[in-house]
Amino acid sequence: MNVEEVSAHLHRLSAEIARVLVGQEELIEHTLIGLVARGHLLIEGVPGLGKTLLVRCLGRVLGLSFRRIQFTPDLMPSDVTGSSVYSEALGQFSFVPGPVFAQLVLADEVNRAPAKTQSSLLEAMQDRSVTVDGVTRPLPAPFLVLATQNQVESQGTYPLPEAQLDRFLLKLHVGHPSREAENQMLHNYLAGFDPSVLDGLSVLSSETQILELQRALGSVRVATEIVDYITDIVRRTRTHPALQLGASPRASIGLLCVARAHALWEGRDYVTPDDVKTYAHAVLRHRLLLQPDAELEGTTADHCVDSILRDTVVPKTSV
Repeated sequence: MNVEEVSAHLHRLSAEIARVLVGQEELIEHTLIGLVARGHLLIEGVPGLGKTLLVRCLGRVLGLSFRRIQFTPDLMPSDVTGSSVYSEALGQFSFVPGPVFAQLVLADEVNRAPAKTQSSLLEAMQDRSVTVDGVTRPLPAPFLVLATQNQVESQGTYPLPEAQLDRFLLKLHVGHPSREAENQMLHNYLAGFDPSVLDGLSVLSSETQILELQRALGSVRVATEIVDYITDIVRRTRTHPALQLGASPRASIGLLCVARAHALWEGRDYVTPDDVKTYAHAVLRHRLLLQPDAELEGTTADHCVDSILRDTVVPKTSV
């Protein structure tokens, strides 16, 4: 696929999903950008905003295998990765794959499971493989984890550790839809829409096409000035007075990949400073740890990213 074909294909996918997920066009765009950039997504929002519906629609439209894992306090690591089960007929142990062996995995309410179970996703997310009983098994490609968590509920939850948060390429906040979008949802239900049945959605892509989209990322040019700009932004997080922990080099790589993916979305084969600024918050917000006094004053990670973007000199690039 060339750049124009990639952009057109991504917008067709977005439009098809938006037929069901009304009023969340920005969330759909960010999710597709994460898919192209080969990164996992953490989606945060109150219940009832369509986080689970988004992933189900995504699996349907993309033509990928989809599994949902409902994280609960009693969920075991083997419930995620799979385990070896003894077969009396064969007289030996055989491996039964867990739900993580799918191309699109929804980790629903991921912060409801204890740390031991949460960590079972670490190898899968980083290395795209799973090791059980000393045997490492590759996961299918493409592979994407979309994890959801409720931002307002803390009882019975286990905060994700920094090491696991760093494995997510983007952290997305889901807000309430506009009045018009919510009104349209009601009309859709009156017309008979059933969110449990997605037969009305068309399959517009395939495993082969998704891999082509991801390979197209390498055709997007990045000027030296843009690389310097990304480096300056991420390094400033490590010296910001309101932060006790800044972003890692993994964040720099993630911001570069997402900027290239956004350029493809826009139909360009080169990255601009706006591509970087558009996704700086989503790439950095979950990787920053606030100073206690800054947190008490109401400062957020997004506020810190805002100030860093204001203070960093925007390069002038020649295309």
